[in-house]
Amino acid sequence: MSSNTENSALPDGTPTSSPAPADRYRNDPRPVRIIKHTRIPLSDGVELAARVWLPEDLGDEAVPAVLEYIPYRKNDMTAGRDDTIHPEFARAGYASVRVDLRGCGDSTGVMTDEYSATELDDGLQVLKWIAAQDWCSGKVGVIGKSWGGFNGLQLAALQPPELAAVITICSTDDRYADDVHYNGGTIVGDQMLSWASTMWAYNARPQDPAIMGDGWKDDWRRRIDEAPVNIEDWLGHQRRDDYWKHASVCETPDAIEVPVLAVGGLLDEYRTTLFRLMDNANRRRSTDPDSPAVHALLGPWAHNYPHQAAPGPGIDFISEALRWWDKWMSGIDNGVDEQPQLRAYVPDSTPIYSDREHRPGRWIAEATWPSPQITDTVMPADEAHISDLAPLDSTALLGFQGESWLQFGEAAGMAGDQAADDARSYTCDWTLENGLEIVGTPTVRATLTSDHDRGVIAARLCDVAPDGSSRLVTLGLFNLTHHSSHEHPEALTPGTPVDVDFPLLATAHRFAPGHRLRLSISASFWPNLWPSPETTLITVDSTPELTLPIRTVTSEDDDARISAEVTAQLGTPPTPPVSVIDADGAPMTRELDWDLVGRSATVTTVTEDWQTDLSDGLFYYTNERDSYSRSETDALSPVATCERTIIYRRPALEIGANHAQAAATASADAGWDVELRSRSTMRGDEDNFLVTNELVAYLDGQRFHTRTTSASIPRHLN
Repeated sequence: MSSNTENSALPDGTPTSSPAPADRYRNDPRPVRIIKHTRIPLSDGVELAARVWLPEDLGDEAVPAVLEYIPYRKNDMTAGRDDTIHPEFARAGYASVRVDLRGCGDSTGVMTDEYSATELDDGLQVLKWIAAQDWCSGKVGVIGKSWGGFNGLQLAALQPPELAAVITICSTDDRYADDVHYNGGTIVGDQMLSWASTMWAYNARPQDPAIMGDGWKDDWRRRIDEAPVNIEDWLGHQRRDDYWKHASVCETPDAIEVPVLAVGGLLDEYRTTLFRLMDNANRRRSTDPDSPAVHALLGPWAHNYPHQAAPGPGIDFISEALRWWDKWMSGIDNGVDEQPQLRAYVPDSTPIYSDREHRPGRWIAEATWPSPQITDTVMPADEAHISDLAPLDSTALLGFQGESWLQFGEAAGMAGDQAADDARSYTCDWTLENGLEIVGTPTVRATLTSDHDRGVIAARLCDVAPDGSSRLVTLGLFNLTHHSSHEHPEALTPGTPVDVDFPLLATAHRFAPGHRLRLSISASFWPNLWPSPETTLITVDSTPELTLPIRTVTSEDDDARISAEVTAQLGTPPTPPVSVIDADGAPMTRELDWDLVGRSATVTTVTEDWQTDLSDGLFYYTNERDSYSRSETDALSPVATCERTIIYRRPALEIGANHAQAAATASADAGWDVELRSRSTMRGDEDNFLVTNELVAYLDGQRFHTRTTSASIPRHLN
């Protein structure tokens, strides 16, 4: 492969290289051969299902390979997305391999948990298998979003000799800090059960009889019976103990010895990871200039691959990934190692509901991190306008205008106007006559007093427009009993102040001149924040210390030029390639139901997707419905209810406007016909969390198998 790099430079002389790989592989793509199904044998007899894309004209040539290793079923769930990634790598001259974890899709065995030791050991064996293939040069890169981003970092920390580079998207190096389970020691109310419910249903999906053949029914029954009950494991570890330290690569910060491209989105919960990884890499490079590079790319999107960005603007991410592979796996001198360490999108102040699809703003490029243009600055307390200091009530009905903790770019997952919730919170306002730009991780220090032995808070950073509307910029949650340690929390002494110091989720934002910056603190923020079991009053004892990563704009002209250069380099998402997957979905909905007499409220979200594989007629349908209810008169009223429906039908159906109804009424002799329905609940009493799971599996419209679980899990100062 050859390079055709054209260089430009930032004001400090740092080059920015052109996206030459896009020209190379799109103008002269190599033909692609697909190995639709193959199995990778493991040492314990388990076989992992894989799909492989190869340059068809390889002959005796051996090329580097790319691995994506996730539990989401290569044959159906991610098949459409996979078609936008892996064939493109093959067209550029790489082998690309998509592997299902054990117990998932058509892989044998049983998955036990996220990122288990078994999963990582399997991954090491997969890397060895790939490197040993005739078509592989021996070098392998790992790419993945979310789960695949997690285990990409985790595999890298184990230092397999085959691994040459990593691209991790929307992931974390710290499983306790900012995943879907806990944040700041608090339970993430709208994700803890929701994600466990999703995995409860996912792990019960059968192997495809078209692949497995006879025995698939018995295997399906076994999967349902042996699937882990994740909610019990995750709630059983409410402190940052060894369970969470396992596979958190921050525990061994110097273990990763390959270059990492870390990608995140401003609406994704994992975005702080980018800054932690850069901080650690630069700490290492200060004493060892030859230590591996970490570069970060932070866009405006949510939990998405950037070429499928929502909201936009998206980028030509496949070309960007190829530049990374070309440098670190093919040895092409394309300037990647000299490009800015951080490229980030900085959104502008805009009306709250005006940028659901596209966020106005500009790209910045920082040659190194920490950047000399960005200074951690304490906002002056004597310039803050402080709201009423009345105690904050843990049962207050606020938070419904907040965003989904984990969101995928749907309008229904984004935050609304925070003004009404601000009015019921402790707030500090700073007027920004000249505007303000921040890039990085804000932190809050505060002295707080609870009238009970525990208490939780939510802290929000908002952009308040002259009309009073309040845009959520970022937030953080915190459990006051963790003020000294997440590993060793301690009960509070009622009435005795404690000092807390915690980060909000990293962000980038440009506050317009004349706007106000607002810090809001509340003892309730449902459903993001799971509340204390007793009505708890929390007092903010003095003006909090808000530290912001303020970026100095030295030249608007230079910034505009750099933004144009980065925009040109990153490109725009190309037209999606032709795929045999015909996919669609209904817009996500989010509805709020108020009971004005009972003084309670329920927020419900519904997500519905379907697709048909035109190559074999497989129809796949999913529906996720999550409801979160609570009353302001009862501290023990919060309850989460999560329902899942998954349908597989073959051959292809004539699908009308109502896909669920069409699938449900298909004739029983239509071929493969299976359905899963699950329901999970989570509530609490004064001492325990109470969780239940129900699952019913149907075959040819008849009940096939069921499973129910229930557990009482002690609360540990939550």
